[in-house]
Amino acid sequence: MSSVAVLWVAASSPNPDPMNTCGLVRALESSRVLSRCQNQRVNNGRRNQTTQTTWSSSSSVMSFRRRRRSSVVSSSLVAHPAGEIDLSSEEKVYNVVLRQAALVNKQLRSTSPVLDDVKKPQDIVRPGSLSLLGEAYDRCGEVCAEYAKTFYLGTLLMTPERRKAIWAIYVWCRRTDELVDGPNASHITPMALDRWEARLEDLFHGRAFDMLDAALADTVTRYPVDIQPFRDMIEGMRMDLRKSRYNNFDELYLYCYYVAGTVGLMSVPVMGINPKSKATTESVYNAALALGIANQLTNILRDVGEDARRGRVYLPQDELAQAGLSDEDIFAGKVTDKWRNFMRLQLKRARMFFDEAEKGVTELDAASRWPVWASLLLYRRILDEIEANDYNNFTKRAYVGKVKKIAALPLAYAKSVVKVSS
Repeated sequence: MSSVAVLWVAASSPNPDPMNTCGLVRALESSRVLSRCQNQRVNNGRRNQTTQTTWSSSSSVMSFRRRRRSSVVSSSLVAHPAGEIDLSSEEKVYNVVLRQAALVNKQLRSTSPVLDDVKKPQDIVRPGSLSLLGEAYDRCGEVCAEYAKTFYLGTLLMTPERRKAIWAIYVWCRRTDELVDGPNASHITPMALDRWEARLEDLFHGRAFDMLDAALADTVTRYPVDIQPFRDMIEGMRMDLRKSRYNNFDELYLYCYYVAGTVGLMSVPVMGINPKSKATTESVYNAALALGIANQLTNILRDVGEDARRGRVYLPQDELAQAGLSDEDIFAGKVTDKWRNFMRLQLKRARMFFDEAEKGVTELDAASRWPVWASLLLYRRILDEIEANDYNNFTKRAYVGKVKKIAALPLAYAKSVVKVSS
């Protein structure tokens, strides 16, 4: 994956218990050596680019959001004989957005203006624990710097507290992704992912297993970050174990949410919303969700050839058929007029999500807007590079060169100083 990430999401359950400081310190002390020895090396897979400023949404959701907010029920719901209601993927995800927005709004109503970017935990800090936590966060920063250089540079534009929190979230997402995309991926089973999820539950209750866990355990006590997006990302890993085709965009949308949109939902509480913004919390989260989906769709379109060599096709099967294409055409790797026409439509959809994401970036806290804009503009340019390669994403990898990256920074800064909505 690529770089500047933003994450956040909420569950229907309330925030977990405050962090157990003594337990955290013990975990830090016992895992300092273990943490340093952990091998973070892994191929930069698609979902690791998830850990960029990720926000997402879909055309269905965009119109759906404008309907009644009090109930996520629409004519698109299907009633089963047993009386159950089948939600579309967009509606399932939108329910998560609503819960996260409610969590953030609840905190804003119950606290006075936050000082120094962060809600300080009330636990009594054991002597020496702060230095150990500092070491844990520094290790997260080192991992970011080594494996996500663009993302890391973007975080340096943030305030120190926010920067550390984003590092901690990034590292957890990367480690989760490595379970199915890393060197030991062939040995990973659903049971292993169940154990990873149980470890996540412990982490949110202040029981950290190692140093990297401890950094995230501290972060979730300081910001209104809920566990649900983290759970959902693990579910995305489960999908990769059992699924290599997607019948339609509804199925693909849910996958994109799991592996990338979740990152956006995890990050917004850390990035913060500008106190002068008149936009609703819900709308900002929708934009963040849209960026996650846009980034993941971009990853998919860029990596068609690479995925095909692994026997995977992350493209809607029904849309391929409508274009007169099949998996065999993708495995053959030939650029034809049918393929070009198909790709034009896929690029158009991805750009639509980027457009939706832009609406919310200006509503972020001033200290967070520049890195998010930089990430959005740079990642969007990958789509331009696919076009420049004559839609050959079978044997050519579309990327944005250093010169273009540097050239994008002034534009990103100019957009970051635009006034928030009135």
